[in-house]
Amino acid sequence: MKIKVLSILAVIILFLFLIFLISDQNLSNENVLVTKIIDGDTVIVQGGETIRLLGIDCDERGKECYTGAKNRIEEILLNQEVILEKESEDKDIYGRSLRYIFLNGENINSKMVKEGYCVARFPQESKYKKEIVEVEGFAISNKVGCKWSNI
Repeated sequence: MKIKVLSILAVIILFLFLIFLISDQNLSNENVLVTKIIDGDTVIVQGGETIRLLGIDCDERGKECYTGAKNRIEEILLNQEVILEKESEDKDIYGRSLRYIFLNGENINSKMVKEGYCVARFPQESKYKKEIVEVEGFAISNKVGCKWSNI
């Protein structure tokens, strides 16, 4: 009887360990090289994957802050090795991978909002929502960057 209980426990522990490995692999961070900038909130990394920065929204082509945001993110990220961090939603409706981008430990999504190039945009709860909304408040209060300097 004791051996049977131990065997069952061993199987349960093995099962839980395998689930942990699978879920950890799906949430793991990726180190990649940024090879191209599309706009202030979209980049391409080595291998051709398109990355849309989570939690932010920058102006599209033809809008007032488009060029400034694109130039700034290019200055920060182009040809840099970064860490991509995903949340629960992996892709957007256009097939772009949704990620937070970190360079030398700094959240670049947050940086773009703090510097006034983009706005915070969260359709759902997020790990970095509080941080990004707070830096947006800072940018607005201090009239920082293209988005807020003229208000």
